[in-house]
Amino acid sequence: MDLQTIREWFTLENVQDLIERYQSFGPIPGFLLPMLEAFLPFLPLFAFVLANVNAFGLWFGFLLSWGGAVTGAFLVFLLVRNFGQRRLLHFLQRHKQVQKLMDWVDRHGFGPVFLLLCFPFTPSAIVNIVAGLSNISITQYLLAVMTGKVVMIFTISFIGYDVTALIKEPVRTAVVAGVIFILWFVGKQMEARLNKQETKERGH
Repeated sequence: MDLQTIREWFTLENVQDLIERYQSFGPIPGFLLPMLEAFLPFLPLFAFVLANVNAFGLWFGFLLSWGGAVTGAFLVFLLVRNFGQRRLLHFLQRHKQVQKLMDWVDRHGFGPVFLLLCFPFTPSAIVNIVAGLSNISITQYLLAVMTGKVVMIFTISFIGYDVTALIKEPVRTAVVAGVIFILWFVGKQMEARLNKQETKERGH
């Protein structure tokens, strides 16, 4: 069984059947599937989020998906941060596009990681690996991945839960856009404070 066959199996219907089949485990499958996607990026996070929303409701489904995705992303980041300099991932640092992304993350910290993780079709696995290889602090990365995944996963959840509301209720759509801006702004403010604190600590 190749990767394409595995990916094609993970349709929304099959994922929902999987969650229902193991409903005796409660929300555990709904948490583990998004976490697994961080390690196997060919899996469809979109289907996992929609299945959770359909199975557990908008808010609890969103929280399950967000918690699993953040946990998986952070574990990948920590693995790369601790073992990324080894020969296995050394070729990534020599790749021009990866090097440019690493330099961008090094210069701007929170901002680029947050923005990249906001979009559902960004290859988040690459972002996690690059962040792990870069000099971004663990605190900055965790802040970026938590807020970025909030925006991305809530957007998928919101659209999947009631797609007609985006057209019929533009106010709700405007609220989502406002939340995205607020999260970005708050994240930038927290990043500035973290940078000042790190500068003071280095000064001492």
